[in-house]
Amino acid sequence: MLRRKILAAVALFVVCACSPSSPLDSMQPGERGRVVRVIDGDALVLDTGQSVRLVGIEAPVREGRDRPGEPFAEEAARELEDLVMGRDVRLYYPGLTRDRYDRALAHVVTADSKGPDYWVNLELVRRGDVRVRLYPDTDGGGETLMEAEKAAREEARGLWRLIAYDAINASDIAPDRRGFLIVEGVLGDEAPRPKEEVRTILCTRRMRGADLVIDMAFSARPACSAPEGTAVRIRGWTSGQRLELVHPLHLESLD
Repeated sequence: MLRRKILAAVALFVVCACSPSSPLDSMQPGERGRVVRVIDGDALVLDTGQSVRLVGIEAPVREGRDRPGEPFAEEAARELEDLVMGRDVRLYYPGLTRDRYDRALAHVVTADSKGPDYWVNLELVRRGDVRVRLYPDTDGGGETLMEAEKAAREEARGLWRLIAYDAINASDIAPDRRGFLIVEGVLGDEAPRPKEEVRTILCTRRMRGADLVIDMAFSARPACSAPEGTAVRIRGWTSGQRLELVHPLHLESLD
């Protein structure tokens, strides 16, 4: 009996010592609560009344009073409902804890025995229900999310089955196109800065053969050193043929 206990303890030590640490380990543990409502594929409400915006991800927008719904919006919301509705969860904060709407900016982890254990933000990315969208003040776990998105895209899971979410060629972006886009093309030379001085912009780059200009923020400093002629996949809010790149992981080399 004693020998079995010793062997079990040794085995447990080996498993713990060899298990890779999770990005959640470096985050601040937050509130617990039961999920009582899902707003859309990246937002929910706890029984405490606290609204939560899941960070690091961007779900398709559901139909609203003054806007049409985006493709896969209802499917993404249903997936989140299936994962967390009625379950106890715990919030983990990678940085900034509240936005201007007083929503908690958090990673969500299931915290009961009612179903499988999920790091919900990551699970949504794995299933292809959302795209990765990072901000520098809440970017914990960003590399893990990007790796999961790559796998989901390659295996055409979820929204990645739809043409609507294919990466857009930089030369195909119309002047009136707005929204969070994933774009592919080749980096060109420096471009003129916006007419109005924007203090958050560190550098601007053209995309070869396209009218699209990339405004790279100070928070994406490493992206400014990407060599001209590099084939890239970039993502960010786009308006007036200018794409705002706010995080270095939002620029991926395709070479």
